[in-house]
Amino acid sequence: MPTILWRRFALPFTLTLLMLAPLAGRSAATSAESDDPIKVTATVGMITDIVRNVGGDRVEATGLMGPGVDPHLYKPSAGDVGLLEDADIIFYGGLELEGRMTDIFVAIARSGKPTVPVTENIPEEFLTEPPEFEGKFDPHVWFDVTLWKYAVDTVNAQLAALSPDDAATFQANTDAYQLQLDQLDTYIREQVTTVPEAQRLLVTAHDAFGYFGKQYGFEVLGLQGTSTATEAGAGDVQELTQVIVDRRIPAIFVESSVPQATIEAVREACRAQGWDVVIGGELFSDAMGQDGTPEGTYVGMVRHNVDTIVGALAAAA
Repeated sequence: MPTILWRRFALPFTLTLLMLAPLAGRSAATSAESDDPIKVTATVGMITDIVRNVGGDRVEATGLMGPGVDPHLYKPSAGDVGLLEDADIIFYGGLELEGRMTDIFVAIARSGKPTVPVTENIPEEFLTEPPEFEGKFDPHVWFDVTLWKYAVDTVNAQLAALSPDDAATFQANTDAYQLQLDQLDTYIREQVTTVPEAQRLLVTAHDAFGYFGKQYGFEVLGLQGTSTATEAGAGDVQELTQVIVDRRIPAIFVESSVPQATIEAVREACRAQGWDVVIGGELFSDAMGQDGTPEGTYVGMVRHNVDTIVGALAAAA
């Protein structure tokens, strides 16, 4: 994170860590040892969705970050502190997805409360290190369904360790959910074939779709880097605009958790050079859709993204 941004957020995060200090030395809550549901607090919606699928009726899952929330810039509230304190177990993305909240999770883990980055068991050789991300791994692993399956197994193992009596139930739920993910992976591969290879270029507000591109055969360009903590400047807009104009890219995409103005600026710059690129639709990147909608689940969110991308690019072929 740039020095200026760190100075801006250092005080709020320090205060939050102090608020969490009473957790030190406490053990995890005991609901996992009774008939009460296991209280789980997760960060982004994609992780909350895993917990609900794996845990079923045996968990009470609460997500900190709802639709439209950018985890890279998220600042925890006093209410979040209470949710973290009351949880029997906490799941977060890791790989610095949640920005400086990572320090909070490390502090809580030291207190003895199970606090788990769901990406911890993904083999490093499958992770990517974007050059603009200061040598760190790209945290947006959920866009490669085959990698997200590792996160599901991690949640399953951690819930089973917390409540061994429910291990068989968690495993059965995991097997059923993994089957859904296998079917999702197959669906993506089938849909991608409808887009000519020359048209498989995905332009978005920030570079969240690298794993998607690597696994499913798309070149990906983002106006901002892997983290939205680094703002795009006029030079970034002009550079991306030139690529779009030179390569006659037909469609670019906005994201639900990133202000649309960033991509609109690129579109207007393209128009000024005589190329009328269209907005191909809204993608869900760092946050899912509203609860109760198909896009409010991980599977539904990914299907929506794929259908939107394929629909815009295939139509322009």
